[in-house]
Amino acid sequence: MSALFSPLEVGNLPLENRIVIAPMCQYSAEDGRMTDWHTIHLGNLALSGAALLTIEATAVLPEGRISYGDVGLWSDETEEAMARVLESVRRWSDMPIAIQLGHAGRKASTDKPWFGGAQIAPGAENGWQTVAPSPIPFLDGENPPVELSRAQMDAIRDAFADASLRAERLGLAAVQLHGAHGYLLHQFLSPLSNQRTDDYGGSLENRMRFPLEVFDAVRAAFPADKPVTMRLSATDWVEGGWDIEQTIAFAKELDARGCAAIHVSSGGLHPAQQIPVGPSYQVPLARAVKQAVSMPVVAVGMITDFEQAEAIVGTGDADMVALARGILFDPRWPWHAAAHLGARVKAPAQYLRSQPRQFRELFDFGQ
Repeated sequence: MSALFSPLEVGNLPLENRIVIAPMCQYSAEDGRMTDWHTIHLGNLALSGAALLTIEATAVLPEGRISYGDVGLWSDETEEAMARVLESVRRWSDMPIAIQLGHAGRKASTDKPWFGGAQIAPGAENGWQTVAPSPIPFLDGENPPVELSRAQMDAIRDAFADASLRAERLGLAAVQLHGAHGYLLHQFLSPLSNQRTDDYGGSLENRMRFPLEVFDAVRAAFPADKPVTMRLSATDWVEGGWDIEQTIAFAKELDARGCAAIHVSSGGLHPAQQIPVGPSYQVPLARAVKQAVSMPVVAVGMITDFEQAEAIVGTGDADMVALARGILFDPRWPWHAAAHLGARVKAPAQYLRSQPRQFRELFDFGQ
């Protein structure tokens, strides 16, 4: 049997294979509300044969959005818009759907990527004042963030918990917290962006404190029988920054608190990062974390080849692989991987006639 197409449980959530779809921002929401684009986008990916679909980074507060086009889950209006999208997708797919909740911190208030992605200043159209652990801008020349007060931190923590309650009302299968790519929770973890002198800065224990408080609040708010997971950048790829040793210490704390899985990425915090980009370049980071924790580990980053993905799971480097840009380019990647590896994959009845003659055992009936 193919390791990539073997089943797995994440907490109490059964997955049919080890391929998960990573959250990917679409910058196509209106005031935080999902649009028809999300129905098309998520509906397409929900027919891919992967085991789990994760909704893009979803802001828990308006000022926590990366851009004015980001999805949110902070109000009845944003919840209702997401409910409409999910109703359409679920009508044709039974793939479990998770959501990534996040706050962009100092990397908020930017333009859409296809318009350059630069920071938009407070007071300008589509811009607002950013916040962060410390008043250090991401890029020189940007408007600096305002250092968060303790009361503001409490409000953000509570917003994460409130969004988790909304996620449960929407029937979502899991919540992932975004602690990677230089966004707010990562900003607290890294000494490059967190230079506070209170109980939330300085030592590793202090820098981990707020992200762990957020995790605990979400874990308490989301049903105990549903998984809460986290995505981390395992290294800043900058000397003196967040690194794999600190990641392992943090992962152990998450493991002890009931985190159901950890998704290991890297980078995104500092413009001086030097990333050795190449196939499987982040897999060694996932392997190091997996050796230290009991929860399942997800590897991600330039995983494009079927045998490559099979080897990552088969050798135990990680328990799952996540696809992002690769599955946008090839939305039937899991079908093709299953055909190559002699496995089976669920496909909708409407598409069964597409099964090639040489792969007559490829498809299971979907909805």
